[in-house]
Amino acid sequence: MTEAAMPRATPATPRATGTLAFLVALKVAIHLPAITKYGWFRDEFYYLSCAKRLAWGYVDQPPLSIALLALVRHTLGDSLVAVRILPLLAGAAAVWLAGELASAMGGGRTAQALAATATLAAPIYLALDHYYSMNALDLVFWELAALAFIRAVAGRTRDWAWLGVVLGLGLLNKLSMIWCAGGLAAGLLLTPHRRWLARPGPWIAAGIGAAIFLPHVFWQVRNHWPTLEFMHNATAHKMAATSITGFLMGQVLALNPLSAPLWIAGLWASLAGGQRAWRAFGIQYAFVMVLLLAMGKARVEYLSPAYPAIFALGALALERASAAPSRRWLRVPAFALPIAGLLLCAPLALPVLPVPDFIRYQSALGRQPHTEERHRMGALPQHFADMFGWPELARGAEHAAARLTPGERSRAVVIVDNYGEAGAIERLARDVPPVICPHNSWWMWGTHGWDGGVAIVLAGDSADVARSFRSVEFVEATGHPLAMPYEQGMKFFIARGLTVPLAKAWAAAKNYN
Repeated sequence: MTEAAMPRATPATPRATGTLAFLVALKVAIHLPAITKYGWFRDEFYYLSCAKRLAWGYVDQPPLSIALLALVRHTLGDSLVAVRILPLLAGAAAVWLAGELASAMGGGRTAQALAATATLAAPIYLALDHYYSMNALDLVFWELAALAFIRAVAGRTRDWAWLGVVLGLGLLNKLSMIWCAGGLAAGLLLTPHRRWLARPGPWIAAGIGAAIFLPHVFWQVRNHWPTLEFMHNATAHKMAATSITGFLMGQVLALNPLSAPLWIAGLWASLAGGQRAWRAFGIQYAFVMVLLLAMGKARVEYLSPAYPAIFALGALALERASAAPSRRWLRVPAFALPIAGLLLCAPLALPVLPVPDFIRYQSALGRQPHTEERHRMGALPQHFADMFGWPELARGAEHAAARLTPGERSRAVVIVDNYGEAGAIERLARDVPPVICPHNSWWMWGTHGWDGGVAIVLAGDSADVARSFRSVEFVEATGHPLAMPYEQGMKFFIARGLTVPLAKAWAAAKNYN
């Protein structure tokens, strides 16, 4: 690429403000009817528990999304609707920002609308924007970083500082933002944009990003790098192996099969075609994909934040290819295909159908419930199955607590195995003892001064409990037929007299996974 071909400050292009506003409203309209269907998602309980215990980090995540959830709790409450407002707003912002990316790259109204439409129609974004997690925010940070990068390399030096702020906050939201930063660095190095490395801009961005992220690094050091242990254990024991073919097919399905021509065209345009001014985004995509494939156990969703920029490139290529009146007809299928894919895939991503209808629909499409973790599956895919069984679990804990004498209740705890169970009981159960759990950050939060005398224990079998307690009393079974199989067949027990030293038992129980 010659210096003349380097991107300059993009001239003002016609704005598709009305169309983008309509697509944002459509995004909200799609999500609202499903916002409380099926119920709480497992991880949402954990995040609420974290939000009650603010820190600069957690075993499995940085602090930003948790701090924002704490703000939601204090302003709107912790109802299911309140908790899900922020991911819905983030999803709406992502649709708008996809159009902004196309505009920043020089695209007109058609390119802006098409990029936003493809983002709206991606099943992976529908699913991730339905419940609270850092993932909905992650997509927004990747888009903001792409916008700042476009403006920075076009000659706006102050945007390097803005890029640093976005990368730093993105890292405080999710550690995988480092992939975004690494991909942009590769795009900088492997294109004529490398001329910027002789100027202060990129180094200012790196310095600001590192400074914002530094408090979390200090937290990791103080707590002996728990996230590294978590990632090692998750890779070794939790995640299923991913084949190259499976990962690539997963991208096609997750981003909407009928949108695939658009993002493939965007990749081609950036790497080998007429949009080489923005080759950095094709390089970023390739960099992250190769990194994930090298890991061997990466989730399909890990690459998903890179797609809005690629959608924008594809939309820009389509707009230019169809500029002649004789080719305007190409724009009709370009918009129709993603929308058709949205209608086809939405029930697989959002709980818009009653469960029996969903199971029939899933079967009609030839799909089987699946997960990227090492779990046996039931009738539903994991992102739906993990929305069932929690009220039943809370009632079981309440019934067990009612069996305790007042003296026992004052010194008892509830012991469960994983953070979903712990958070669900803490959020939904009434008048039960404090919950303790050895899973991830729950282990760090300790045993609440428990003396080892009496506990309500959730386990699969009384023999499991009897190995650690002198007496075990069965209370009741709990579970839901639509929940994940490992949450079915669980039972509540009242256990008395811990037979091993508590400190030793708690140390051995730690489960960062």
